[in-house]
Amino acid sequence: MNCLHCHAENPGDALFCDSCGFRLEVGCPNCGAANRSGARFCKKCGQQLIEAAHPSSIFDGKFGSAETYIPKYLAEKILASRHKLQGERKQVTVLFADIKGSTKLLENVDPEKGQKIIDPVLRIMMDAVHRY
Repeated sequence: MNCLHCHAENPGDALFCDSCGFRLEVGCPNCGAANRSGARFCKKCGQQLIEAAHPSSIFDGKFGSAETYIPKYLAEKILASRHKLQGERKQVTVLFADIKGSTKLLENVDPEKGQKIIDPVLRIMMDAVHRY
C-alpha cells in the first residue's frame, strides 16, 4: 500500500506509514470500519467517506497549516468521528494562558516577527494541552 502523504511503499497490514507516520486507514463515520486512506466509500456499509483524509483540510489556510495547531493523529481522529461530534454536548476543560508582558514586548514589532517570537512558547503550551 502506498502512502498518500509521502508515497512510500508500506506492507498491506500497516495502519501507519513506516516512513512518515501518516495514518493509512480512515474510520467510516457511519459504521467505524477501517478503510484505506483515500477511499471514497466505506468497504463495509457503502457510506461516503470524508473526502479529504489529510489533517490540513480542517483549516482553510487562514491560520496556517493544520500541522501547526493540531497533531496529525488528533486531526485524523476528529475527521474520522466528525458525525459523532456534531451537536454533542461534552464537558471540557479549557486552558487560558497569558504570556506576561507579551503585549508590551510586541507593541512596536512587525506582526510576522512578533509571531516568530511568540510561536515557540505557544508550541510548548499546545504540546502540553494535546499531551493531556
